[in-house]
Amino acid sequence: MEQLTILGDLLLIFAIGVGVALALRRFGVPPIAGFIVAGIAVGPESLGLVDDVHEIEVLAEIGVVLLLFGVGLELSLDKVKRLWKPILLGGTLQMGITIGIATWIAIGFGFDSRQGIFIGFLVAVSSTVIVLRGLEFRREIDAPHGRFALGILVFQDLCVVPMMLAIPLLADNSGDGWEPAIALGKAAAVVAGVLVASRVLVPRLLHHVASTRQRDLFVLVVLLISVGTAYLVSLVGVSLALGAFLAGLVVAGSDYRHQAMADLIPFREVLASLFFISVGMLLDPAVLVEEPLLVFALLGVIVVGKFGIVLAVGLLLRLPLRVSLITGMSLAQAGEFLFVLLKAAQGQGLMEGPFGGNLMDSLMGAAILSMLVTPLLMYLSPNVAAGLSRVSVLQRLLGIRTVDDPDSAPQLSDHVIIAGFGVAGEALVDALRKQKIPYAIVDLNAETIRLLDMQGEPAFFGDVTSVEVLERLGIHRAKQMVVAINDPGAAKRAIDTAREIVPELPLLVRVGYVGEVEALLEAGATNVVASEYESAVEIVSLVLAAHGVATSAINSQVEQMHNGCRARNGR
Repeated sequence: MEQLTILGDLLLIFAIGVGVALALRRFGVPPIAGFIVAGIAVGPESLGLVDDVHEIEVLAEIGVVLLLFGVGLELSLDKVKRLWKPILLGGTLQMGITIGIATWIAIGFGFDSRQGIFIGFLVAVSSTVIVLRGLEFRREIDAPHGRFALGILVFQDLCVVPMMLAIPLLADNSGDGWEPAIALGKAAAVVAGVLVASRVLVPRLLHHVASTRQRDLFVLVVLLISVGTAYLVSLVGVSLALGAFLAGLVVAGSDYRHQAMADLIPFREVLASLFFISVGMLLDPAVLVEEPLLVFALLGVIVVGKFGIVLAVGLLLRLPLRVSLITGMSLAQAGEFLFVLLKAAQGQGLMEGPFGGNLMDSLMGAAILSMLVTPLLMYLSPNVAAGLSRVSVLQRLLGIRTVDDPDSAPQLSDHVIIAGFGVAGEALVDALRKQKIPYAIVDLNAETIRLLDMQGEPAFFGDVTSVEVLERLGIHRAKQMVVAINDPGAAKRAIDTAREIVPELPLLVRVGYVGEVEALLEAGATNVVASEYESAVEIVSLVLAAHGVATSAINSQVEQMHNGCRARNGR
């Protein structure tokens, strides 16, 4: 009967979670917020529909184990190399400054330095899952702010390993000065062994299993590797969840990571949803009634503090103001690792202080609330960034040429305004230069504008969604405007702004996915080119050519594809 009770609780949890998530989705709120709200509703301290605290902890542990295995699985050396600047520079600055400021504040309120550092650990890490889900929901993973946020999140996830290993050193309650050091050495040895196995043993094992072409066997072996690694690492005092994260890194180091991700995504998605529901169940609403000032003060410190730190880091790295603002608002929350760290530190004395046990409950409440408001902050961030990016004083702090400078504003006519200087923008500029067609480049990447300025190009720092910027670029005299930025939301706002100024101006927009084309055409774009679609056309042409198909037949097939695309988009 106990099994039936657990099954009934799971059924109830998922039913309410799906209902709340669907209801909130109608307002544009990502499902994660709905899962947290559902967890709060069914928890033992609210409606009490699920009142077994131990069961809640087990559900949360299972959820976070699979969740962190998925996070580790998504990391790869290629991704780390591509994001080395935001990972090493951005991540180091963000983590170091956050921990330092949190430690200083904690000491000011009566905690000792060890406790202050631990509190810094708790608030320094943001929620990888919430932020990545939000970026995927808005299709902004490859946008500049998406790459910056991803780099910092990767560094934060990697920092959890040394933070977990540092907890025994911070606690040091045994009286034996060598015991924490021995535990740290054992844990470090196991972690090193895991990383070596990811390069030597695991690829060979997965290759052997994959050669059998038995998908069910492959899935079982991947699960064996993940659970087995997590268990072995847990034997030396490292948490099961962190072991699962390392197991994900092990599989990610093989050539079969993509197949493993494809096979395990359904498990990960279900249990990740369960994790967020269980997070909501851990919140005691009574804390909001008994200690509202403390909870909301902690919430304010977390949200405002982390936003300010990430914004400052972005500006120190000379990133565009808009990128820094959106990234700061996206990362202004506590993360799922907070609960892992709290559990690892239970009974260690690191949370005892002037506020007693209330601090842990209040901090958990503030952390959950910060996760809950994150989707709203991410939704508002583009509008906030669009407004602040127009502040000329902030732009001039970057020390580069802007369109607001009277002496440098372009005096062109019948020119092309090019928004974004990526691969497409660079190719277009090269073609226009050869044909002696005038153009002006506008971008929010300070380093790109600085390099182009040194090369004598008419390049200017500015937000293309701003009326003032477009007017300075001579949009009234322009012959065409091309929007080639990796941010569909910003592209749509640029279209709206341009149409507001010059309704008849031809607008060509480059986007990543075919699914974004229709919305931009409806917004007023004259033509929209989807990179995904153009890749499909190139693949079809190359494959047909390799099979000896005549050029005329290839051109006919390509034309049919173009006609089909136009028909789908009503053009």
